[in-house]
Amino acid sequence: MIRITDIVDRVLEYNADSDIDIIDRAYIFSARVHEGQVRLSGEPYLSHPLEVAYILADMNLDAVSISAALLHDVIEDTHATNEEVQQLFGDEILHIVSGVTKLSSLTFENAQARQAESIRKMLLAMADDLRVILIKLADRLHNMRTLQFHKEAKRRAIARETLDIYAPLAARLGIYWMKRELEDTAFRHILPTEYAEIEDRLAKDKKEREAYVESVKKIIREKMAENELECEVLGRYKYAYSIYQKMKSQELAFEDVYDIIAFRIIVKTVPKCYEALGFIHSMWKPIDIKFKDYIARPKPNMYQSLHTTVIGPAGERIEIQIRTWEMDRVAKSGVAAHWSYKEGQSVDEDASHKFAWIQNLIENQEITKDPDEFLENVRIDLFPDEVYVFTPNGEIKTLTKGSTPVDFAYLIHTEVGHQCTGAKVNGRMVPLRYELQTGDVVEIVTTKNHQPSKDWLKFVQTVKARSRIRQWIKTQEKDRSVSLGREMLEKAFRKHKLDYNILSKTDEMEKLAGVFGFKRVDDLIANVGYGKITPLQVVRKFVPPTQEPESQEDEQSILHKIMGRVRNKKSKTGVLVRGLDDILVRFGKCCQPVPGDPIIGYITQGYGVTVHRTNCVNALKMNPERGIDVEWNQGPDQTYPAKIRVNSTDRVGLLADVAASISKFNANIVSANTTTRENHTVDSMFTLAVEDINHLDKVVSALKKVKGVLGVKRIYN
Repeated sequence: MIRITDIVDRVLEYNADSDIDIIDRAYIFSARVHEGQVRLSGEPYLSHPLEVAYILADMNLDAVSISAALLHDVIEDTHATNEEVQQLFGDEILHIVSGVTKLSSLTFENAQARQAESIRKMLLAMADDLRVILIKLADRLHNMRTLQFHKEAKRRAIARETLDIYAPLAARLGIYWMKRELEDTAFRHILPTEYAEIEDRLAKDKKEREAYVESVKKIIREKMAENELECEVLGRYKYAYSIYQKMKSQELAFEDVYDIIAFRIIVKTVPKCYEALGFIHSMWKPIDIKFKDYIARPKPNMYQSLHTTVIGPAGERIEIQIRTWEMDRVAKSGVAAHWSYKEGQSVDEDASHKFAWIQNLIENQEITKDPDEFLENVRIDLFPDEVYVFTPNGEIKTLTKGSTPVDFAYLIHTEVGHQCTGAKVNGRMVPLRYELQTGDVVEIVTTKNHQPSKDWLKFVQTVKARSRIRQWIKTQEKDRSVSLGREMLEKAFRKHKLDYNILSKTDEMEKLAGVFGFKRVDDLIANVGYGKITPLQVVRKFVPPTQEPESQEDEQSILHKIMGRVRNKKSKTGVLVRGLDDILVRFGKCCQPVPGDPIIGYITQGYGVTVHRTNCVNALKMNPERGIDVEWNQGPDQTYPAKIRVNSTDRVGLLADVAASISKFNANIVSANTTTRENHTVDSMFTLAVEDINHLDKVVSALKKVKGVLGVKRIYN
């Protein structure tokens, strides 16, 4: 276990003037309030804040950061209060600790909402002080190192969140060593079989690869020495998750993955970087599309380096990075290398300006209330690939890779986006779904009073564009639903000889909105229009039970009219809607959910309820106001369609073996389609009838064991 003396010694190594007293006081306080607490591993709980503090000390952070790391769990997990921390350690440390603390004391509808709000709070605090996220990342890193002590379901949930949120954050902050460890550890827990397979493959020919690495390093050193260029040459394997991503994205077998080995050349100055690049390209043929100049155009996290892939010795593709010593320091520490916190001084203003993307991320999330949408938007914002385009005036704009003129229009201003009717790229008219490329000059054509199209959601890439379009659609739908809801309420009130127009303006109606959980009467009326509340539910609040002529059956009939036709016989879909029977239910063809998948329903007037997987892209585009709770209610002998893609090497009898594996688990093949490629691999698309997600998982596991099968993947569209 790390000791406080190890942390203090490490801090004094890089800053002899550090305020060690505050670190000691934070340690003593943390030890006192955590006394008696233990982790799942059986170790004293204090071991965790000590490990987190040491990770930050290893990143050369200041004494305030180290102290806050030692205290990061005291408010959440002990009897310590905000006031106590403020009194003993000051406002600065309290602000950081509060930013790291989860929202444990608040009540949320579900775990997803809690996670979304915790991340939102962390991001808001991060905008003020980046040390919040540095501590949170160190906290997550140590938790991932001890993840094996959790139950399997919890391990997988934490690992998935790490891959979705924390690893991309580490990358955006330029802390690549942390990103690699977070991804590899998460990969090991989410897909243990695939992880073990890649590790075994790497270990098999380790000696040969090590010999190859040494021979290439020797050739590079000799070439540089021959040209009197002083440098250091390093070689390393790419990590398991990186290899897996390449296999998955390019549908390659392990043997076909190139550039598993990467080399790094470190020189003194920027001109020498380009000089070294020239020598490398004079020795080995470069692959043009693989060259990246991050020195001339740094990444948003300030990462700089030259990247090139060449055909090296023995015809192997090798990746080579060339950078200066300063660039290497930034590449290792990321934001921590620039965020010069010193006792009694403010942060580096230049660094604050360069990390303005964090503020943009915050602004994009401010209008998003739905937890699913918020988390999806954060993932998009953290996506690292970007393109750089120009306005007609020569101003450079940064957009997510794959962005369109519509994304560019919304980046300029929301009204420009709403009124966008066309676009010119490099002087020529292009479709609105045109994919922008780095260097494009973009001019937007607008028309007054034009309105955005719902179809834009199918191709826009940026969070700002998606959220603004959805907000506009939501406003339009609400207006229509308010009108429909008012009409339905007027009819229902007339049946009971009540004047809706008078009653809707009374205090009783205001109070009634609150009873249903709404702030305004209009929200209540809109939800009647959406079909989430029946007019009868509202009328009942104004009519004594003895005067109520309509029955429960009447209420359901109204709901049926809103949602769609009544089914004459019991629903065979295997899904319950709000506990009601005989509601028309259909499954989204875009995601084809099966029992075991998390699902949500969306009300569509006249078409009943459409059921989607909760993380379906199309579901995320729906108006959350139309969402309705649904749950699986599977009966015996019910099956559901699920699509899978099997990628394999071509051989005689392959299809027969695949079909036999599917039949072995009593999964019926509804349809099949195969395509043989030029590289002698086969893509087979199957639609299977399965009972639930566990049934499908068993089939997929069996298929992976068939000789020649390279990969099996479930397809959602």
